[in-house]
Amino acid sequence: MAASPAAAQFRLIPAAKPQQAKPQAQPPAATPTPTPPPAAPAAQPPQAVPTPPIQPRQVIPLPVLSSRQMAELRQLLPEAGLAQGLRRMTSTVSLPNDSDGLVRAALDYARAVHSGRLDSSDFINDWGLRPAAFDPLPGFADAVKRDRIAAWVRSLPPPYAGYDGLEKGLVAYRAILTAGGWPKLTPGPDLGKGASGARVRALRKRLAVEDKQVATSGDTFDQDLQDAVLRAQRRYGLRPTGVVSTGTLAALNVPVEARVRQIMANMERWRWLPQELPAKRIQVNIAAAVMTVFEGDSPIASMKAVTGRPGNETPMLQSRIHSIVLNPPWNVPSGIAAKELWPKGEGYLKAHGYRIIGTGPDRRLQQESGPRSALGRFKFDFDNPYAVYLHDTPVQSGFNSYSRLDSHGCVRLEKPGPLAELLLKNDPNWQPDAIAAQLEGTKTVRVRLADADQVAVYLLYWTAFASSDGTMNFRDDPYGWDKLLADKIEARAAVSAATAS
Repeated sequence: MAASPAAAQFRLIPAAKPQQAKPQAQPPAATPTPTPPPAAPAAQPPQAVPTPPIQPRQVIPLPVLSSRQMAELRQLLPEAGLAQGLRRMTSTVSLPNDSDGLVRAALDYARAVHSGRLDSSDFINDWGLRPAAFDPLPGFADAVKRDRIAAWVRSLPPPYAGYDGLEKGLVAYRAILTAGGWPKLTPGPDLGKGASGARVRALRKRLAVEDKQVATSGDTFDQDLQDAVLRAQRRYGLRPTGVVSTGTLAALNVPVEARVRQIMANMERWRWLPQELPAKRIQVNIAAAVMTVFEGDSPIASMKAVTGRPGNETPMLQSRIHSIVLNPPWNVPSGIAAKELWPKGEGYLKAHGYRIIGTGPDRRLQQESGPRSALGRFKFDFDNPYAVYLHDTPVQSGFNSYSRLDSHGCVRLEKPGPLAELLLKNDPNWQPDAIAAQLEGTKTVRVRLADADQVAVYLLYWTAFASSDGTMNFRDDPYGWDKLLADKIEARAAVSAATAS
């Protein structure tokens, strides 16, 4: 299988070889002497090695703000907290009047915008990403000393174009909210080219709120309006038909308040990522069911994926792909076996390549490797507590759907072959011909990637993101995580405000 041109651009840079320790010098051979050596001195008791004193942890005192710096913070903090999506537009901010109180409010803001507003107790099990610990006091104390508080505030948000796009989108959609939002479209027959009337006029007005190319006048569904519908369907991840049917109508009728909170939730998820992502990485957008290969902050290749259906959610996590299994068997999880396979009987199981391992309550199912295996021909392994992985599938029809949340939690890939070749390109034993030859049979082989070739993998839940031209894109919130996260952000913001005041 030849790698796709897009995937082939993803180059793995070998890590530098570790420095080897110098060999210890051997003592020179003793020169024979006719006289016996002098008697060895009496053994001395070993000298105790003095233990270095424990250095006390340096405690940085809270800096003392000048009156001008206090005034500066009182202006900066409310504006920054609103711009970074840490509170609702309608929420009020009551800041302390004393220096220590303002310093603590600034440190609270810094932790929230740098590492997330949530407390560790707010995370649910499937939110496997956790922000790194962050102590803002040293940086803030230095900023106060050098009188560069505004620059310090600007340096705190995540340093990624994806976050910047959401920040701009938040401004735009809050402006729409302030202006009154958008009208709700009434249900009715599908609207397509040639239609006319009041519903078409309402559609034009609705689309024009987000799309400045749309003319608001006219009650005929012409080519320009069809093009606008196509753009909207792509923004919302819908099949671009140019016809306003039930799905498109539902997406257009999501209130602008919900879109604002959706942006806020996605900004928070960016804060859970490390401040520096690996230059070479694989990201899966769970909500959009897309896998993307990144080089730096730029996507260089992507493919469709199938992710977990609601009830079998694909977790958010970060790890490293360390192995590729060729011709993997499927060790069926007990829950799936009990609900979906055991009830079908042994005849079905045998016909579909399953074998029963063990007896009694400990028995389990394994599907043999080969073309019928639910894992297909490739499995990409990475350590995680959820027992999920990326894999192939013999059923390709699922990739034709625009709604591709249909797995038990693992991630199925549309084109796993090129990805495997990409990850193994530096292994002389597993070039494309060798991989193809192995796949002709059914023997299972686990190929361990060299340390330098292991690639970071991120499973992320992005339901709002900006395209390169700044246009906001939205996806459904199939797991309900956006609303849950926005609620938690606002609840924590309220607690923080009450503590500061």
